Amino acid sequence: MLEQIVNIERMEEAVDIFGSFDQNMRILEQALGVTVVNRGDQLKISGEAEQVMQGVRAVESLLTLSARGESINEQNVRYLVELVKSGNEDKFCEMAKDVLCITAKGKPVKAKTVGQKQYIEAIQKSTITLGVGPAGTGKTYLAVAAAVAAFRAKQVNRIILTRPAVEAGERLGFLPGDLQSKVDPYLRPLYDALFEMLGADNYAKYLERGNIEVAPLAYMRGRTLDDSFIILDEAQNTSKEQMKMFLTRLGFGSKIVITGDITQIDLPTDKASGLKEAMRVLYGIEDISICRLTESDVVRHVIVQKIIKAYEEDENRHKTDKKSMRR
Repeated sequence: MLEQIVNIERMEEAVDIFGSFDQNMRILEQALGVTVVNRGDQLKISGEAEQVMQGVRAVESLLTLSARGESINEQNVRYLVELVKSGNEDKFCEMAKDVLCITAKGKPVKAKTVGQKQYIEAIQKSTITLGVGPAGTGKTYLAVAAAVAAFRAKQVNRIILTRPAVEAGERLGFLPGDLQSKVDPYLRPLYDALFEMLGADNYAKYLERGNIEVAPLAYMRGRTLDDSFIILDEAQNTSKEQMKMFLTRLGFGSKIVITGDITQIDLPTDKASGLKEAMRVLYGIEDISICRLTESDVVRHVIVQKIIKAYEEDENRHKTDKKSMRR
C-alpha cells in the first residue's frame, strides 16, 4: 500500500472536485481503485503504487480545472480517468483553454474531449471538414458554433445550414402544412443550435437579412456559395450524386463542414451513402480533413456511451459469425 498527499490551496477547490455528495470522488475511487480522504487542506490518496500515482495526477488535473473556474461533473471526471490511464491527462487541461464561441446567454463553448478538440482545429484550418461519429459527440453543435464564430469575426457573410429530408420510418406526405412546414422537423437540430448561439431575436434578424439560410439539401442545386460557412448535417443520408452536387457548390471564401453517423443510414439498402463514398474518395486531398469521433467523445449521459459500445460489439460479433459461416 502507498499513500500520497495532495495539498489544496482553497477549500472551494476541494468542494468542486468532490462534487455533490462526493459523487465525483466516488467515480474516481472506483475507476482507479484508490481511496481519497479529505484532511483539511490536504487530500490523502492511498492504494497500490501505480493506481495511487494515477489518482494523484487525476486530482491535480481536477484542481487545475477548478482553479480556472471550470465546472466539474460526472462526464468529465470519467473522461479524465480514461486519459490518466493512457498517460494523456495533460490534454484534459489544455482543452479547457480555448473558447470556440460564446452563446447568447454568455456560456463559453469549448471542446470537452480530445476528439472534439481535433475536430474544432480541423474546421478552423481546413476548407472542407468531414466530422463522422455517433450521436452525442457534438458534431452538429460544434460546427454551428464554429460557423457563428466565423460570422461574428466577419470571416464569412452567410451561414447556410442544410440536411437531406430523408425519413426514418415516416413519410413527408403524412406531415401537415406546406413544403417548409414538412421539412422543418428535419432541420430542427440546426435551428436549436443556432437559437442557443445567437438568441431568437438575432436569429430572426439575420434570417430576414439573408445572413442565415436553413434549407433542405435539394435547394442547393445550381447554386455557387461564396463567402459562406456551409454545414451539411446528417450527411450519411445523402446519395453519391447529392454529395457530389453539394461539394461542388463551394465558392470563394467559403468553408464546408459535413457531419454524419455512418451507423445510422436511413437510405434504402441498395443505395450507397454519399458520406461513406466521400470519406473514401476525398481521403488524402489537401485542405480536406476527415475527423472520426468515437464513443469516448460522447458528451451526453454516460449510458449513451455504453449503448453505442454495445451496438458496435454486437455488430462486430455478427460480422465475425458471417465470416465463420463462409468458411
